[in-house]
Amino acid sequence: MNRTTPSQPRGKSDEPVEETPAGATGTPRPRRIGTLVAVALTALAADVISKIIVVATLQDREPIRLLGGLLTLRETRNSGAAFSIGTGYTVVFTVIACGVVVAILRTARNLRSLPWAICLGLLLGGALGNLADRMLRAPAPLRGHVVDWIELPNWPVFNLADSAIVCGGVLAVLLAARGLQIDGTHVSDDKGDKGDKDGRSGEPDEPVEAEKTEKAGQDGRAEGAESGSEPAAGTGSVAGSTEEPGSAPEKP
Repeated sequence: MNRTTPSQPRGKSDEPVEETPAGATGTPRPRRIGTLVAVALTALAADVISKIIVVATLQDREPIRLLGGLLTLRETRNSGAAFSIGTGYTVVFTVIACGVVVAILRTARNLRSLPWAICLGLLLGGALGNLADRMLRAPAPLRGHVVDWIELPNWPVFNLADSAIVCGGVLAVLLAARGLQIDGTHVSDDKGDKGDKDGRSGEPDEPVEAEKTEKAGQDGRAEGAESGSEPAAGTGSVAGSTEEPGSAPEKP
């Protein structure tokens, strides 16, 4: 004898259905690796070309003063970090620059935000610009001195790579303060999605409570019906014992 398995109603499935959060389009954000590479190459090219021109025209020559002394073009060599900080630790800063480049490239895998792509592109281009000097210029690889040539009043001499690093760092602080993440989402959106999930997880509790209340009411009505039928049965038995049907009433 063949047993038939009851067919499952159409449109219903035992597998949970993922709900799309409110406001989500369902289309993933495009990656911004191309923007990062373009910004990094632009910053790197501007830094390398400017250093080649400065070395060719300003080396061993008098500095050029522009804008009434507000801007001075002076070719110097820097063995330290940006803005001539930490001279004497050239190898340390070279290793740090290599680590920064690797970290940015690893972060780029999840990069889906245009502002963050510009920010990381500036940081990457600036780091590569100074790293190229440390690897290729005198006195030795990993110990090369960076070419600086921009001088402002009461400010250390710097180059375009330093400017790109500073601009990228400032932009990173502003983006983090606004809650914008590298993948293009906002911190407030993540909190809202979490709240929606918590709300959806709490929704099934209401029908359960209503079902319990209804069940308790049914039990109460059943108990009330049973308690109401018992006195009626007892009254009939007492009446039958005191007065039999068909018997004549006693004479006074």
